[in-house]
Amino acid sequence: MKKKTPKKSGPKTSSAYIEGSGTVVETDIVTTLEENYMPYAMSVIVSRALPEIDGFKPSHRKLLYTMYKMGLLNGGRTKSANIVGQTMKLNPHGDSAIYETMVRLARGNEALLHPYVDSKGNFGKAYSRDMAYAAARYTEAKLDPISAELFADIDKDAVDMAPNYDNTTVEPTLFPVRFPSVLVNSNFGLAVSMASNICSFNLAEVCETAVSLIKNPDHNALSTLKGPDFAGGGYIVYDEAEMEKIYRTGLGAVKVRAKYSFDKDARCIEVTEIPPTTTVEAIIDKVVELVKDGKIREISDVRDETDLSGLRLAFDLKKGYDPDTVMQKLYKLTPLQDNFNCNFNVLIAGTPRVMGVYEILSEWTEFRRQCVKRRIYFDLNKKKEKLHLLLGLKKILLDIDYAIQLIRETEEEAEVVPNLMVGFGIDEPQAEYVAEIKLRHINREYILKRTEETEQLAADIAEMEDILNSPKKIDKVIIGELKDVAAKYAQPRRTMFLYDVAEDVEIEEEQPEGYPVNVFFTREGYFKQITPKSLRMSGEQKLKEQDEIIFSAEVSSNSELLFFTNKFQCYKSRCADFPEIKASVMGDFVPAKLGMDDGELPVFMAVTEKFTETLVIFFKNGKCAKIPLSSYSTKTKRKKLQNAYSELSEMVGMFVIEGEEDFILKSTAGKVIMFNTALVLAKSARDTQGVQVMRLTKAELASVQLARNVDVEDTERFRIKTIPAAGVVSDDDIDQIKLT
Repeated sequence: MKKKTPKKSGPKTSSAYIEGSGTVVETDIVTTLEENYMPYAMSVIVSRALPEIDGFKPSHRKLLYTMYKMGLLNGGRTKSANIVGQTMKLNPHGDSAIYETMVRLARGNEALLHPYVDSKGNFGKAYSRDMAYAAARYTEAKLDPISAELFADIDKDAVDMAPNYDNTTVEPTLFPVRFPSVLVNSNFGLAVSMASNICSFNLAEVCETAVSLIKNPDHNALSTLKGPDFAGGGYIVYDEAEMEKIYRTGLGAVKVRAKYSFDKDARCIEVTEIPPTTTVEAIIDKVVELVKDGKIREISDVRDETDLSGLRLAFDLKKGYDPDTVMQKLYKLTPLQDNFNCNFNVLIAGTPRVMGVYEILSEWTEFRRQCVKRRIYFDLNKKKEKLHLLLGLKKILLDIDYAIQLIRETEEEAEVVPNLMVGFGIDEPQAEYVAEIKLRHINREYILKRTEETEQLAADIAEMEDILNSPKKIDKVIIGELKDVAAKYAQPRRTMFLYDVAEDVEIEEEQPEGYPVNVFFTREGYFKQITPKSLRMSGEQKLKEQDEIIFSAEVSSNSELLFFTNKFQCYKSRCADFPEIKASVMGDFVPAKLGMDDGELPVFMAVTEKFTETLVIFFKNGKCAKIPLSSYSTKTKRKKLQNAYSELSEMVGMFVIEGEEDFILKSTAGKVIMFNTALVLAKSARDTQGVQVMRLTKAELASVQLARNVDVEDTERFRIKTIPAAGVVSDDDIDQIKLT
């Protein structure tokens, strides 16, 4: 038998089919990833998902440039379907993808602070998940006036042009934007292994900050660029340190709150502005969920009343609740307050870079300098060409008749230009220009007017060359353009700031006016809450087999419940956290309801409203602890208190008393004492052992009961006036009483 040789461990392989050969070969999986996945990943990063320094992704650029070439900057609107069809010449994606891009850029969608598309028809809403936009055949669009600032120098070689996907035309690689649009409008992109999330800023503030940084690179941007400005408005909970971090690194979180007002007559909270990261449907779903879970009881109804006038969410408030307190609770529990997580990842020369506001504005300024130089250089060459032609025309002015005679006497057309070149000492372009002059223009007046332009052209050329040679003058041109854009398109801030807002403050839940309820607690850990009316109409209490009720009382529905467990912990709850049921129902199993640990069971329940009572605990070692119930009151909404009582000795009995009470204690040796709790000093420490009340020798405390609940004559014979005391031997009547 041949011995099997163990397989050598090595790199994982994948199968690859060689086309035409009919064979499959094993290839290294790393090689497969490098050859197949990496090009795709790079394409997504560089050519699809991340914005560039002009603030646009390729899909945005292709759509807007198509609209520009269609003449939609100054003309009337056209059907969106027409725009989508034309864009396919640059964008090889389907019509739905192109139209979705157009929807987000449209004014009707309200996603951008400064929309680039002027729309007509239903374009949906950015703040609504379910409000769908109409089909492209129903809507119309054109370019918004601010789009003129994207294309101002595009026909003057300000940016590079590249062939489209089938080499039938060209498109710009970037837009020569005259303002930092990368910061003015929000942008989100999800690439492979990286993402970009840029918030929007106020146009006037961005332009002012860009100007200030050009003049002084050490300028503090926070003094002019106050913070993000979202299209949906709302409030920013201002954190200067976090804002500075975002401006320096491009990473951080902006906390945004919804804006609301309160209608006193209708008792209705009206939300009109929400954070940009959520939708009205998400807010409603969360509020409904919280109401069902019993975490919000103040709201009776929630409605989406959004109409043509704008967003409007209505929350009907129950009587007796304060709207501001309720909104603080909603801010904490729902997306009415949400974080915008900034990740300013921008493509610079084809490389993704996470940059802060300072670096982005610096990169944009450098990009704009190149655009301005290229534009001026383009104009300079045009003017030089024109000046050169006019200088040739000026020489013709010396003898127009000779020029006419020269042309008339030339027998062949091809010899006209060479003869003019020889006759007047001009070059070929000048001679071509002269030869193409119309017959009606061969007069002294026309030629004099043309040659008068030479002085102005010479001055313009000198000025342009001076600007090109002076970085300061280039910056002056950029500053002038920024101020011009701000003057034309600036608008007031939509998002305001909230300063000195206390964060992570636990909000005490408001309580409406209480009403009577009957509560029952059983030995097995079941809890019932029944209204007096229901109790009167009910029959026998339903209990688990061999279970019994150990506590029952009529209390207020606002009462708090303290459940002490066999693991020395206390779980806090409220009557309002439990449903009102009938006597025929077994009730809620408290360990499951409150999420107690495995094997943990409640052994005692205390009911209170104001925590003014006293908790008295008796232990097997004969000690008694007297603890103010206020020790279990917390300012926060803590549901679980550890070390609720001492674990040094087994607990025999717990009681909640008001004032002072007499208790009768009995030991396993058959001795009994009665004492008043005034002899025990109260201690605020929850896990205190208290003081020795009954002196025990080879015995333990067996039972304890309130003296007023013990039906025995002359209990005074057991009273002690000092503690500890050994007690007296019980007689027959006390032996018959079960003290628990």
